[in-house]
Amino acid sequence: MLTREEVRSFYDRFGTRQDRQGFYEDPATRDLIAHAAFEQATRVFELGCGTGRFAAALLAQHLVETATYTGCDVSATMVGLARGRLAQFGARAQVHLTDGSPHIAAPDAACDRLVSNYVLDLLPAEDIARLLAEAHRVLTPDGRLCLVSLTHGATRVSRFVSSAWAAVHRVRPALVGGCRPIELLDLLAERDWTVEYQHVVISFGIPSEVLVGRKRLGMPWCGQADRSATVFDELARTGLGP
Repeated sequence: MLTREEVRSFYDRFGTRQDRQGFYEDPATRDLIAHAAFEQATRVFELGCGTGRFAAALLAQHLVETATYTGCDVSATMVGLARGRLAQFGARAQVHLTDGSPHIAAPDAACDRLVSNYVLDLLPAEDIARLLAEAHRVLTPDGRLCLVSLTHGATRVSRFVSSAWAAVHRVRPALVGGCRPIELLDLLAERDWTVEYQHVVISFGIPSEVLVGRKRLGMPWCGQADRSATVFDELARTGLGP
């Protein structure tokens, strides 16, 4: 795994080349938009906004004019690119630089859509667990968790591609931007989330998992640490944990 500083350094250098990955990312993010009811959203938060391309599409084509967007990224280069791209939307769109920790700098029930595209697949297991706990905290009772990540293949070609990708990641993760195939569905603890939609989109042989979850209410929580531990158990069970 890349460290947070290594991730920051990589994406600072990667810059506008991030958009070149649209050939396999865009079909998956379009599928996410089609199934996450963004037209009903009022406050969207995106973790790992990249160059702001996804946010610009949301604001221009799918969100109502009164809806707001807040994004964050660990890379100062990405934040600068996103701010420039989203300047046309004025006060409706804000982008912030983050330190890369799984903590979300937002109060409880701050948003009704939390988006993270191709971010969980570069995080270590413990950060994924804490991030999902934070997502549960900052979403409104009717809020949705909206995720896309690299995943394991579902066809002969995509299985070969995902296996090769994972092999490269094990040897030299920087060659694949720190990302590796994961299974989002296995990471959402049933007591925390109801899965509304899950689908694997394959583009040019690269498989991406699209998942929309609604947070489950009415459970007796014992605090964030316990919620994180539950998801960490799921990660360990699926082999993503240490």
